[in-house]
Amino acid sequence: MGYRGKLEAQEKAREMRADGRTLLDIATVLGVAKSSVSVWVRDVEFEPKPRRAAAHRRPHPQHLAKLAEIDECNRLGIDRMGVLSDEAFLAAGAALYAGEGSKRDGHVMFANTEPTMVRFFCAWLRRFFEIDESRLRMRVYLHEGLDLDAAEQFWADVTSIPRRQFGAPYRAEANATRRKTMHEHGCAYVGYSCSRTHREVMGLVRALLALRAIPG
Repeated sequence: MGYRGKLEAQEKAREMRADGRTLLDIATVLGVAKSSVSVWVRDVEFEPKPRRAAAHRRPHPQHLAKLAEIDECNRLGIDRMGVLSDEAFLAAGAALYAGEGSKRDGHVMFANTEPTMVRFFCAWLRRFFEIDESRLRMRVYLHEGLDLDAAEQFWADVTSIPRRQFGAPYRAEANATRRKTMHEHGCAYVGYSCSRTHREVMGLVRALLALRAIPG
């Protein structure tokens, strides 16, 4: 792309941004890196365009059936699960950590993009272990072009970890050829450096995985 072509691309990018287009949309249309678009339009006021309502389109019967089944299964899950006892809560947290937690000795680390799972983990950690709140740490993994300040405040609200205890964020450069969707608030990494706590957590994980299911 020559100098004139680059200027034209920058101007087009600014027009599209002012029209409410996302950075990823602009980068895809213009065939340039999202990081370049971010620089070109950083001073352009941006208001996301609302999605067009599709009131004229009737939902497909299979889609309606799918939604109905999901709703039914959600109600069934609530009925079957009931209220978690302490024993069930302890086991559930251990299972969650077995799948999503760090196994490196000496450091409790849990990472996820789903707020409800991160909130569940923090509640579990605080409920069953002696935690020094001042030693809890948080780090956010967020793609370039997304609002870091909003993301950090979001995770601070989810975890009740003050932003002063957040570490330096990791900003990933978006690659439109590899990923089409990005999590608005990124991925949260909750950390707690304590060898004893991590070994207790891993003791629960190993005990859980060693159990045999009770026959019905």
